Amino acid sequence: MPLLYPVAAAVLQSVSFTLDKVTLSIKKVSYRMYNGISFPLMFLFTLILFFIFKAPLSLELFKGWLLVLLILSTVAIIITNIVFYRALKSDKLSEMETISLLNTIPLVIFTSIFFKDERNWVVVSLALVAVLVLVWSHWKRHHFSIARKTLPFLIWTLAISPFRGIIAKILLESWNPISLQLVENFFISLIFIPWFYRDIKKVPMRGFLFLMVTNILTTVAWILYYFSYQVSGVVYTVLIFSIQPLLVYFACVFFLKEKLEWKKAVAFGVILITIIVAQVTG
Repeated sequence: MPLLYPVAAAVLQSVSFTLDKVTLSIKKVSYRMYNGISFPLMFLFTLILFFIFKAPLSLELFKGWLLVLLILSTVAIIITNIVFYRALKSDKLSEMETISLLNTIPLVIFTSIFFKDERNWVVVSLALVAVLVLVWSHWKRHHFSIARKTLPFLIWTLAISPFRGIIAKILLESWNPISLQLVENFFISLIFIPWFYRDIKKVPMRGFLFLMVTNILTTVAWILYYFSYQVSGVVYTVLIFSIQPLLVYFACVFFLKEKLEWKKAVAFGVILITIIVAQVTG
């Protein structure tokens, strides 16, 4: 069961990100429109799951440091989504996914330092190997291929985004993953609906249908990801989830006709080996 959570999350998120790129390629669908309608949809889908599974939620969760960390997590999600989808509109999906994964390097290191239960040095080493192999697979002619609008996302990812994982681990010691996702989506929706209201009104029907599907997948994926944090820890989750960018890449090759590159195929094989080794040694 522990392996099921991150693997299922990786597969669902891969399909979702592929649909994201398709959605943003539709005429008149902007990143502002995407963000404005996505979080209300995710809140609605999470609310349905909240009632189905009767997830716990109490006022005690909104006190003291838990409230401070909840606010910080919500702000981080808002900024990350704005800079990510703004960049995704003009850059290749496979390049975006690799950049977003770079934050796992400091995340794995800091998590293993701050939390005793994360100090399985075999898994830590394997997770770092998996991420470094991904970096290598996207290294071209002594540099990364980065669009101009992608630079803010790269800077944000490397500087601040890794701490979101640490904050999530602390929150999930008290929060149920479904409840946490519900509350975060609720507060983000309160900000995004008035902020992007003019864009929301203009969403074409075809774009709305794609948004419905991709946000159902994203909602379930992130809840499973949070459950994996609780059950298996941050480092193990990061290791398994490292297959997700390559799943997105292969989806781009088969469905979006991006060029097949041998380095990414090799990286996928190496990462699968690290996952197998982690399973055997764990």
